[in-house]
Amino acid sequence: MENEIKININNPKQLEKLYRDNQAAFVLAFNTVYEEMKDTPSAQVWNERLNFTQENVTRININEIIFIVLATFVGGLIAKVPGFLGIEYDVYLSKNIGFIVFPILSMYFIWKQKLETTSFILPMILFIGSAIFINSLPYNEQSSTFILSLIHLPIFLWSILGYAFVGGDIRNSQKKIAFLKFNGNFIVMTALIFISGVLFTGITIALFELLKIDIKQFYFEQIAVWALAAIPMLSTYLVQNNPQLVNKISPTIARIFTPLVFITLLVFLAALMYTGKNIYNDRNFLLLFNVLLIGVMAIILFSLTEATKNASSKMNLIMLFGLSLLTIIANAMALSAIAFRLSEFGISPNRLAVLGANLLMFVHLLFVSYGLIKNLKGKASILDVEKEIALFIPAYAVWAAFVTFAMPFIFLHMS
Repeated sequence: MENEIKININNPKQLEKLYRDNQAAFVLAFNTVYEEMKDTPSAQVWNERLNFTQENVTRININEIIFIVLATFVGGLIAKVPGFLGIEYDVYLSKNIGFIVFPILSMYFIWKQKLETTSFILPMILFIGSAIFINSLPYNEQSSTFILSLIHLPIFLWSILGYAFVGGDIRNSQKKIAFLKFNGNFIVMTALIFISGVLFTGITIALFELLKIDIKQFYFEQIAVWALAAIPMLSTYLVQNNPQLVNKISPTIARIFTPLVFITLLVFLAALMYTGKNIYNDRNFLLLFNVLLIGVMAIILFSLTEATKNASSKMNLIMLFGLSLLTIIANAMALSAIAFRLSEFGISPNRLAVLGANLLMFVHLLFVSYGLIKNLKGKASILDVEKEIALFIPAYAVWAAFVTFAMPFIFLHMS
Protein backbone atom coordinates (compact mmCIF):
# COMPACT_ATOMS: atom_id res chain seq x y z
CA MET A 1 0.00 0.00 0.00
CA GLU A 2 2.86 2.42 0.83
CA ASN A 3 4.39 2.05 -2.64
CA GLU A 4 1.05 2.48 -4.37
CA ILE A 5 0.44 5.69 -2.46
CA LYS A 6 3.86 7.09 -3.36
CA ILE A 7 3.47 6.13 -7.01
CA ASN A 8 -0.01 7.66 -7.29
CA ILE A 9 0.44 10.68 -5.05
CA ASN A 10 -0.34 12.96 -8.01
CA ASN A 11 -3.15 10.74 -9.30
CA PRO A 12 -6.24 11.85 -7.29
CA LYS A 13 -8.58 9.28 -8.83
CA GLN A 14 -6.36 6.30 -8.00
CA LEU A 15 -5.66 7.61 -4.49
CA GLU A 16 -9.37 7.95 -3.85
CA LYS A 17 -9.92 4.39 -5.09
CA LEU A 18 -7.19 3.07 -2.77
CA TYR A 19 -8.73 4.97 0.11
CA ARG A 20 -12.25 3.66 -0.50
CA ASP A 21 -11.07 0.07 -0.97
CA ASN A 22 -9.51 -0.06 2.50
CA GLN A 23 -9.70 3.13 4.53
CA ALA A 24 -7.95 1.83 7.65
CA ALA A 25 -5.02 0.39 5.72
CA PHE A 26 -4.76 3.52 3.60
CA VAL A 27 -4.56 5.83 6.63
CA LEU A 28 -1.90 3.68 8.27
CA ALA A 29 0.17 3.43 5.09
CA PHE A 30 -0.17 7.13 4.27
CA ASN A 31 0.98 8.21 7.72
CA THR A 32 3.95 5.88 7.37
CA VAL A 33 5.20 7.45 4.14
CA TYR A 34 4.01 11.03 4.64
CA GLU A 35 7.39 12.35 5.81
CA GLU A 36 8.87 11.33 2.45
CA MET A 37 6.19 13.28 0.52
CA LYS A 38 5.35 16.17 2.83
CA ASP A 39 6.57 18.77 0.32
CA THR A 40 4.03 17.53 -2.26
CA PRO A 41 0.83 19.63 -2.32
CA SER A 42 -1.32 16.54 -2.88
CA ALA A 43 0.23 14.83 0.13
CA GLN A 44 -0.38 17.89 2.27
CA VAL A 45 -4.05 17.94 1.27
CA TRP A 46 -4.44 14.24 2.10
CA ASN A 47 -2.66 14.71 5.41
CA GLU A 48 -5.13 17.41 6.42
CA ARG A 49 -8.03 15.27 5.25
CA LEU A 50 -6.96 12.18 7.15
CA ASN A 51 -5.48 13.72 10.27
CA PHE A 52 -7.42 16.92 10.75
CA THR A 53 -8.34 17.46 14.38
CA GLN A 54 -11.03 20.00 14.95
CA GLU A 55 -10.36 22.29 17.85
CA ASN A 56 -13.52 21.70 19.80
CA VAL A 57 -12.51 23.52 22.93
CA THR A 58 -15.78 24.78 24.28
CA ARG A 59 -15.41 28.03 26.16
CA ILE A 60 -16.73 27.49 29.65
CA ASN A 61 -19.60 29.78 30.46
CA ILE A 62 -19.47 30.38 34.21
CA ASN A 63 -23.10 31.50 34.32
CA GLU A 64 -24.19 28.34 32.55
CA ILE A 65 -22.18 26.16 34.92
CA ILE A 66 -23.78 27.93 37.89
CA PHE A 67 -27.23 27.43 36.35
CA ILE A 68 -26.53 23.72 35.79
CA VAL A 69 -25.28 23.21 39.35
CA LEU A 70 -28.36 24.94 40.78
CA ALA A 71 -30.69 23.04 38.44
CA THR A 72 -29.05 19.75 39.41
CA PHE A 73 -29.42 20.64 43.08
CA VAL A 74 -33.12 21.40 42.60
CA GLY A 75 -33.59 18.11 40.75
CA GLY A 76 -31.87 16.27 43.58
CA LEU A 77 -34.08 18.00 46.15
CA ILE A 78 -37.20 16.92 44.25
CA ALA A 79 -35.89 13.35 44.19
CA LYS A 80 -35.09 13.48 47.93
CA VAL A 81 -38.53 14.70 49.05
CA PRO A 82 -39.63 11.20 50.24
CA GLY A 83 -36.60 11.03 52.53
CA PHE A 84 -37.36 14.47 53.96
CA LEU A 85 -41.09 13.85 54.52
CA GLY A 86 -41.09 10.13 55.25
CA ILE A 87 -43.09 9.26 52.12
CA GLU A 88 -42.78 5.90 50.40
CA TYR A 89 -40.33 6.23 47.50
CA ASP A 90 -42.33 3.97 45.18
CA VAL A 91 -45.53 5.97 45.63
CA TYR A 92 -43.78 9.32 45.29
CA LEU A 93 -41.64 8.48 42.28
CA SER A 94 -44.51 6.82 40.39
CA LYS A 95 -46.26 10.20 40.45
CA ASN A 96 -43.35 12.64 40.35
CA ILE A 97 -40.43 11.11 38.46
CA GLY A 98 -41.18 13.32 35.45
CA PHE A 99 -40.87 16.46 37.56
CA ILE A 100 -37.26 15.58 38.39
CA VAL A 101 -36.37 15.89 34.69
CA PHE A 102 -38.68 17.95 32.49
CA PRO A 103 -39.18 21.23 34.42
CA ILE A 104 -35.43 21.58 34.99
CA LEU A 105 -34.58 20.96 31.32
CA SER A 106 -37.36 23.29 30.18
CA MET A 107 -36.02 26.12 32.29
CA TYR A 108 -32.54 25.44 30.92
CA PHE A 109 -33.67 25.84 27.30
CA ILE A 110 -35.68 28.95 28.07
CA TRP A 111 -32.66 30.43 29.86
CA LYS A 112 -30.21 29.23 27.19
CA GLN A 113 -32.18 30.86 24.39
CA LYS A 114 -32.54 34.09 26.40
CA LEU A 115 -36.28 34.13 25.84
CA GLU A 116 -38.50 36.75 27.39
CA THR A 117 -39.56 36.30 30.99
CA THR A 118 -43.12 35.69 29.83
CA SER A 119 -41.89 32.50 28.17
CA PHE A 120 -41.55 30.98 31.64
CA ILE A 121 -45.18 31.55 32.54
CA LEU A 122 -47.03 28.94 30.46
CA PRO A 123 -44.57 26.06 31.10
CA MET A 124 -44.49 26.83 34.83
CA ILE A 125 -48.29 26.95 35.07
CA LEU A 126 -48.53 23.61 33.25
CA PHE A 127 -45.85 21.97 35.39
CA ILE A 128 -47.29 23.24 38.68
CA GLY A 129 -50.83 22.37 37.65
CA SER A 130 -49.75 18.88 36.58
CA ALA A 131 -47.92 18.29 39.86
CA ILE A 132 -50.93 19.39 41.91
CA PHE A 133 -53.30 17.24 39.84
CA ILE A 134 -51.29 14.00 39.88
CA ASN A 135 -50.47 14.25 43.57
CA SER A 136 -54.10 14.91 44.43
CA LEU A 137 -55.14 11.59 42.90
CA PRO A 138 -55.43 8.75 45.44
CA TYR A 139 -52.77 6.10 44.90
CA ASN A 140 -54.70 3.12 43.58
CA GLU A 141 -52.95 0.40 41.61
CA GLN A 142 -56.33 -1.14 40.78
CA SER A 143 -57.58 2.01 39.04
CA SER A 144 -57.14 1.92 35.27
CA THR A 145 -57.47 5.69 34.92
CA PHE A 146 -54.87 6.29 37.63
CA ILE A 147 -52.36 3.97 35.95
CA LEU A 148 -53.08 5.58 32.57
CA SER A 149 -52.48 9.03 34.08
CA LEU A 150 -49.13 7.87 35.46
CA ILE A 151 -48.13 6.49 32.04
CA HIS A 152 -49.24 9.48 29.97
CA LEU A 153 -48.16 12.30 32.29
CA PRO A 154 -44.44 12.01 31.34
CA ILE A 155 -45.46 12.25 27.66
CA PHE A 156 -47.35 15.45 28.41
CA LEU A 157 -44.42 16.84 30.42
CA TRP A 158 -42.12 15.90 27.53
CA SER A 159 -44.31 17.97 25.21
CA ILE A 160 -43.90 20.97 27.54
CA LEU A 161 -40.14 20.47 27.27
CA GLY A 162 -40.58 20.52 23.49
CA TYR A 163 -42.48 23.79 23.75
CA ALA A 164 -39.59 25.30 25.70
CA PHE A 165 -37.04 23.85 23.26
CA VAL A 166 -38.68 25.49 20.23
CA GLY A 167 -39.15 28.74 22.12
CA GLY A 168 -42.93 28.53 21.82
CA ASP A 169 -42.74 28.47 18.02
CA ILE A 170 -44.80 25.29 17.65
CA ARG A 171 -45.50 25.90 13.94
CA ASN A 172 -41.82 25.72 13.03
CA SER A 173 -41.25 22.22 11.64
CA GLN A 174 -37.46 22.55 11.61
CA LYS A 175 -37.37 23.40 15.31
CA LYS A 176 -39.61 20.42 16.08
CA ILE A 177 -37.34 18.13 14.07
CA ALA A 178 -34.35 19.57 15.93
CA PHE A 179 -36.15 18.63 19.15
CA LEU A 180 -36.59 15.04 17.96
CA LYS A 181 -32.89 14.88 17.06
CA PHE A 182 -32.02 16.27 20.48
CA ASN A 183 -34.05 13.47 22.06
CA GLY A 184 -32.10 10.83 20.14
CA ASN A 185 -28.76 12.33 21.11
CA PHE A 186 -29.97 12.83 24.67
CA ILE A 187 -30.90 9.15 25.00
CA VAL A 188 -27.50 8.06 23.71
CA MET A 189 -25.59 10.40 26.02
CA THR A 190 -27.76 9.52 29.03
CA ALA A 191 -27.22 5.80 28.41
CA LEU A 192 -23.43 6.29 28.21
CA ILE A 193 -23.34 8.32 31.42
CA PHE A 194 -25.64 5.87 33.21
CA ILE A 195 -23.54 2.85 32.21
CA SER A 196 -20.40 4.67 33.36
CA GLY A 197 -22.13 5.49 36.64
CA VAL A 198 -23.14 1.87 37.19
CA LEU A 199 -19.54 0.74 36.62
CA PHE A 200 -18.23 3.43 38.98
CA THR A 201 -20.79 2.43 41.62
CA GLY A 202 -19.83 -1.23 41.40
CA ILE A 203 -16.11 -0.48 41.68
CA THR A 204 -16.65 1.95 44.59
CA ILE A 205 -18.75 -0.49 46.62
CA ALA A 206 -16.32 -3.34 45.89
CA LEU A 207 -13.33 -1.27 47.04
CA PHE A 208 -14.95 -0.48 50.39
CA GLU A 209 -16.01 -4.10 50.80
CA LEU A 210 -12.31 -5.00 50.64
CA LEU A 211 -11.97 -2.85 53.79
CA LYS A 212 -14.98 -4.63 55.36
CA ILE A 213 -17.00 -1.37 55.18
CA ASP A 214 -20.58 -1.61 53.96
CA ILE A 215 -21.44 1.70 52.27
CA LYS A 216 -24.35 0.48 50.14
CA GLN A 217 -27.15 2.15 52.08
CA PHE A 218 -25.29 5.42 52.52
CA TYR A 219 -24.13 5.43 48.89
CA PHE A 220 -27.54 4.82 47.35
CA GLU A 221 -29.44 7.16 49.68
CA GLN A 222 -26.97 10.06 49.79
CA ILE A 223 -24.97 9.88 46.55
CA ALA A 224 -26.75 7.80 43.92
CA VAL A 225 -30.03 9.73 44.23
CA TRP A 226 -28.31 13.06 43.57
CA ALA A 227 -26.21 11.55 40.78
CA LEU A 228 -29.26 10.09 39.00
CA ALA A 229 -31.05 13.44 39.24
CA ALA A 230 -27.99 15.14 37.72
CA ILE A 231 -27.69 12.83 34.69
CA PRO A 232 -30.43 14.45 32.52
CA MET A 233 -29.02 17.95 33.08
CA LEU A 234 -25.45 16.80 32.43
CA SER A 235 -26.50 14.91 29.28
CA THR A 236 -28.34 17.96 27.96
CA TYR A 237 -25.37 20.23 28.62
CA LEU A 238 -22.97 17.90 26.82
CA VAL A 239 -25.28 17.41 23.83
CA GLN A 240 -25.94 21.12 23.46
CA ASN A 241 -22.37 22.31 23.91
CA ASN A 242 -20.48 19.36 22.40
CA PRO A 243 -22.73 17.96 19.64
CA GLN A 244 -19.77 16.21 18.04
CA LEU A 245 -19.78 13.75 20.96
CA VAL A 246 -22.90 11.96 19.71
CA ASN A 247 -23.51 13.31 16.20
CA LYS A 248 -21.78 10.28 14.72
CA ILE A 249 -23.13 7.71 17.18
CA SER A 250 -26.85 8.42 16.79
CA PRO A 251 -26.96 8.09 12.97
CA THR A 252 -24.93 4.89 13.20
CA ILE A 253 -27.35 3.40 15.72
CA ALA A 254 -30.27 4.41 13.51
CA ARG A 255 -28.70 2.82 10.42
CA ILE A 256 -27.92 -0.40 12.28
CA PHE A 257 -31.29 -0.83 13.94
CA THR A 258 -33.51 0.08 10.98
CA PRO A 259 -32.79 -3.13 8.98
CA LEU A 260 -32.71 -5.21 12.17
CA VAL A 261 -36.12 -3.94 13.27
CA PHE A 262 -37.46 -4.42 9.72
CA ILE A 263 -36.38 -8.08 9.67
CA THR A 264 -37.60 -8.68 13.23
CA LEU A 265 -41.03 -7.19 12.54
CA LEU A 266 -41.34 -9.08 9.26
CA VAL A 267 -40.49 -12.40 10.93
CA PHE A 268 -42.77 -11.59 13.87
CA LEU A 269 -45.77 -10.88 11.62
CA ALA A 270 -45.09 -14.05 9.62
CA ALA A 271 -44.82 -16.08 12.84
CA LEU A 272 -48.02 -14.45 14.13
CA MET A 273 -49.94 -15.62 11.07
CA TYR A 274 -48.27 -19.05 11.09
CA THR A 275 -49.02 -19.78 14.75
CA GLY A 276 -52.55 -18.45 14.48
CA LYS A 277 -52.18 -16.45 17.67
CA ASN A 278 -55.52 -14.88 18.60
CA ILE A 279 -54.78 -11.27 19.47
CA TYR A 280 -58.51 -10.51 19.66
CA ASN A 281 -59.11 -12.29 22.94
CA ASP A 282 -55.67 -12.12 24.56
CA ARG A 283 -55.61 -8.78 26.39
CA ASN A 284 -52.01 -9.04 27.64
CA PHE A 285 -50.71 -10.00 24.22
CA LEU A 286 -52.51 -7.04 22.67
CA LEU A 287 -50.94 -4.66 25.21
CA LEU A 288 -47.46 -6.04 24.50
CA PHE A 289 -48.19 -5.80 20.79
CA ASN A 290 -48.96 -2.12 21.22
CA VAL A 291 -45.74 -1.55 23.17
CA LEU A 292 -43.92 -3.14 20.22
CA LEU A 293 -45.68 -0.76 17.81
CA ILE A 294 -44.75 2.29 19.89
CA GLY A 295 -41.11 1.17 19.94
CA VAL A 296 -41.02 0.61 16.19
CA MET A 297 -42.74 3.95 15.60
CA ALA A 298 -40.07 5.70 17.67
CA ILE A 299 -37.29 4.00 15.69
CA ILE A 300 -38.92 5.02 12.38
CA LEU A 301 -39.24 8.64 13.41
CA PHE A 302 -35.71 8.86 14.79
CA SER A 303 -34.25 7.08 11.74
CA LEU A 304 -36.09 9.46 9.44
CA THR A 305 -34.73 12.49 11.25
CA GLU A 306 -31.23 11.06 10.92
CA ALA A 307 -31.85 10.25 7.24
CA THR A 308 -32.02 13.97 6.61
CA LYS A 309 -28.29 14.10 7.25
CA ASN A 310 -27.72 11.67 4.40
CA ALA A 311 -30.52 12.41 2.00
CA SER A 312 -28.70 10.76 -0.91
CA SER A 313 -28.95 7.32 0.72
CA LYS A 314 -31.93 5.93 -1.19
CA MET A 315 -31.46 2.44 0.20
CA ASN A 316 -31.91 3.76 3.71
CA LEU A 317 -35.10 5.57 2.72
CA ILE A 318 -36.43 2.47 0.96
CA MET A 319 -35.77 0.44 4.11
CA LEU A 320 -37.57 3.05 6.20
CA PHE A 321 -40.50 2.99 3.79
CA GLY A 322 -40.67 -0.81 4.07
CA LEU A 323 -40.57 -0.59 7.85
CA SER A 324 -43.35 2.02 7.75
CA LEU A 325 -45.53 -0.28 5.64
CA LEU A 326 -44.95 -3.23 7.98
CA THR A 327 -45.81 -1.06 10.96
CA ILE A 328 -48.99 0.15 9.24
CA ILE A 329 -50.02 -3.49 8.72
CA ALA A 330 -49.24 -4.33 12.36
CA ASN A 331 -51.07 -1.21 13.49
CA ALA A 332 -54.12 -2.10 11.41
CA MET A 333 -54.17 -5.54 13.06
CA ALA A 334 -54.01 -3.92 16.49
CA LEU A 335 -56.83 -1.53 15.60
CA SER A 336 -59.02 -4.37 14.40
CA ALA A 337 -58.37 -6.25 17.66
CA ILE A 338 -59.20 -3.15 19.72
CA ALA A 339 -62.39 -2.59 17.71
CA PHE A 340 -63.37 -6.23 18.30
CA ARG A 341 -62.82 -5.91 22.05
CA LEU A 342 -64.81 -2.67 22.12
CA SER A 343 -67.74 -4.34 20.34
CA GLU A 344 -67.56 -7.44 22.55
CA PHE A 345 -66.82 -5.98 25.97
CA GLY A 346 -67.76 -2.31 25.64
CA ILE A 347 -65.74 0.81 26.29
CA SER A 348 -63.19 0.99 29.09
CA PRO A 349 -60.36 3.42 30.00
CA ASN A 350 -57.65 1.07 28.73
CA ARG A 351 -59.41 0.33 25.45
CA LEU A 352 -60.12 3.99 24.78
CA ALA A 353 -56.52 5.01 25.57
CA VAL A 354 -55.06 2.28 23.37
CA LEU A 355 -57.52 3.02 20.57
CA GLY A 356 -56.62 6.73 20.55
CA ALA A 357 -52.88 6.07 20.57
CA ASN A 358 -53.15 3.51 17.77
CA LEU A 359 -55.29 5.77 15.61
CA LEU A 360 -52.78 8.59 16.03
CA MET A 361 -49.85 6.36 15.12
CA PHE A 362 -51.75 4.83 12.20
CA VAL A 363 -52.64 8.20 10.63
CA HIS A 364 -49.16 9.54 11.36
CA LEU A 365 -47.53 6.57 9.64
CA LEU A 366 -49.79 7.03 6.62
CA PHE A 367 -48.62 10.63 6.30
CA VAL A 368 -44.95 9.66 6.75
CA SER A 369 -45.21 6.79 4.25
CA TYR A 370 -46.89 9.03 1.70
CA GLY A 371 -44.09 11.56 2.14
CA LEU A 372 -41.49 8.83 1.63
CA ILE A 373 -43.23 7.63 -1.54
CA LYS A 374 -43.17 11.15 -2.98
CA ASN A 375 -39.52 11.51 -1.99
CA LEU A 376 -38.52 8.23 -3.64
CA LYS A 377 -40.37 9.30 -6.80
CA GLY A 378 -38.55 12.61 -6.77
CA LYS A 379 -41.73 14.59 -6.15
CA ALA A 380 -40.81 15.79 -2.67
CA SER A 381 -37.66 16.64 -0.79
CA ILE A 382 -36.49 15.11 2.46
CA LEU A 383 -37.55 18.37 4.10
CA ASP A 384 -41.14 17.56 3.13
CA VAL A 385 -40.83 14.21 4.90
CA GLU A 386 -39.51 16.07 7.93
CA LYS A 387 -42.66 18.17 7.96
CA GLU A 388 -44.78 15.03 8.02
CA ILE A 389 -42.81 13.80 11.04
CA ALA A 390 -43.19 17.08 12.91
CA LEU A 391 -46.86 17.51 12.01
CA PHE A 392 -48.25 15.16 14.66
CA ILE A 393 -46.09 16.05 17.67
CA PRO A 394 -48.73 18.44 19.08
CA ALA A 395 -51.41 15.79 18.51
CA TYR A 396 -49.56 13.33 20.78
CA ALA A 397 -49.30 16.06 23.43
CA VAL A 398 -53.05 16.76 23.27
CA TRP A 399 -53.90 13.06 23.51
CA ALA A 400 -51.53 12.55 26.46
CA ALA A 401 -53.16 15.53 28.21
CA PHE A 402 -56.64 14.09 27.57
CA VAL A 403 -55.74 10.67 28.99
CA THR A 404 -53.89 12.18 31.97
CA PHE A 405 -56.32 14.85 33.06
CA ALA A 406 -59.73 14.14 31.51
CA MET A 407 -60.16 10.38 31.65
CA PRO A 408 -60.02 10.10 35.46
CA PHE A 409 -63.18 12.29 35.51
CA ILE A 410 -64.87 10.69 32.47
CA PHE A 411 -64.49 7.21 33.98
CA LEU A 412 -64.84 8.28 37.59
CA HIS A 413 -67.21 5.39 38.34
CA MET A 414 -64.60 2.90 37.09
CA SER A 415 -61.69 4.27 39.16
